[in-house]
Amino acid sequence: MRLEDYSYIYFLGIGGIGMSAIARWFNARKLPVWGYDKTRTPLTEALEKEGIRVHYEDDVNQLPKEILDNKETTLVVLTPAIPAEHTEWAYLKTQGYTIKKRSEVLGIITGSAYTVAVAGTHGKTTTSSIVTHLLHEGGVDCSAFLGGIATNLNSNLLIGKGTAEQETIVVEADEYDRSFLTLYPDIAIVTSADPDHLDIYGDKEELIRTFQKFISQVKPGGFLILHSDTDPRLLEKVQEGVRVIRYSLDEGEGHVQQLEIQGYSFCFDTETPFGNIARLVLGLPGYHNVENALAALIAGQIMGVSDDRLRDALASYRGVKRRFQVIYEGQGKVYIDDYAHHPKEIDAFMTSLRAIYPDKKLTVVFQPHLFSRTRDFATEFAQSLSAADELILLDIYPAREKPIEGVTSEMILGLINGPKKRLLHKEDVAAYLAENTDFEVLATVGAGDIDTLVKPIKNILENN
Repeated sequence: MRLEDYSYIYFLGIGGIGMSAIARWFNARKLPVWGYDKTRTPLTEALEKEGIRVHYEDDVNQLPKEILDNKETTLVVLTPAIPAEHTEWAYLKTQGYTIKKRSEVLGIITGSAYTVAVAGTHGKTTTSSIVTHLLHEGGVDCSAFLGGIATNLNSNLLIGKGTAEQETIVVEADEYDRSFLTLYPDIAIVTSADPDHLDIYGDKEELIRTFQKFISQVKPGGFLILHSDTDPRLLEKVQEGVRVIRYSLDEGEGHVQQLEIQGYSFCFDTETPFGNIARLVLGLPGYHNVENALAALIAGQIMGVSDDRLRDALASYRGVKRRFQVIYEGQGKVYIDDYAHHPKEIDAFMTSLRAIYPDKKLTVVFQPHLFSRTRDFATEFAQSLSAADELILLDIYPAREKPIEGVTSEMILGLINGPKKRLLHKEDVAAYLAENTDFEVLATVGAGDIDTLVKPIKNILENN
């Protein structure tokens, strides 16, 4: 199919972070864009301010007249999170509309571009946003579709100026629902391939096979930048002519030296096959983020950005919202919000917190995301969260899932070895923290709607 054949665009689930980036892309091209989402959020409100019309009821009567009158030239973009019983989806299918998944549309958009795709069960949003920033600040005209709101852009979308003969696109390659298999990158970064989304894959072996398929789609003459800790079987399907660069903090062709922590900044040198870069400063805390930056720097070197421009660009990088985001600091207290929702991500987050605040009392508010993930990794979650001095555990955020009998937050709580733990409903957290102010470092952690606590908690800290 050709996107040029469509004049009207309708999104089912427009408020998702990946969906909204594509909606903004079409809107920037002056095409009329509409969308449905279940809940009004700051992101959907931002889309509305940009001229995109959004409604929040699953009701065929809410479909725009233009969509109803122009079936042949309407493209419907669908997120996998839309349930099978959705009324509007059922109607559009019955009427014969062209309906494509978000990943399919992204594959079409990137089809003729020089594509840098960042995959991994952890770290892909931060890494893809660093790549985007390094290229953008380094003089490479590029577009980018990101899975988070990059602070420097205040958006999940960057649109290039179109000055290059072939467009360059940076894209977050999402493994959920095998979405990344629509991409054929020139440069692929794989940050991790730990078991996740087992509701889709069933087991780790199928996840590995799917990552192998993605890696096999790197174009001949291209590059695979692969974390050294990933399963070695990932390399079994690499095409002939693809150059593989392994990386990590301390091993692989790309690695880090002279790593120091200075406040919230991590300072280091790199050694890579494309030249060593000294005196780098990353203002986003975390050892894992140093590795993410290392992968992005290697991609920048491949794209021809000079060492000086890479150094300057990295120093000006300001992170992604909800990725180790410092919300408040003062009066002897620090409050950080983070998107970590897998045990490996929580491990990395907690390790970095302890490195920066080695002697501080750490209070963590965690919201489990998905019943299936809680069921599959309850023991691992408990091990990661036991590093907190105090744990406040919230109810499971269901996202796209229906409840699973017997799967609750108590599964994790009962396995926690930390000195202080409790269950709270999300609505009761702010009041609890207002009465219990003996924490020194506070973190809200999770991928659901726990971010709605950020503003009230910040208000409590500022007013106290």
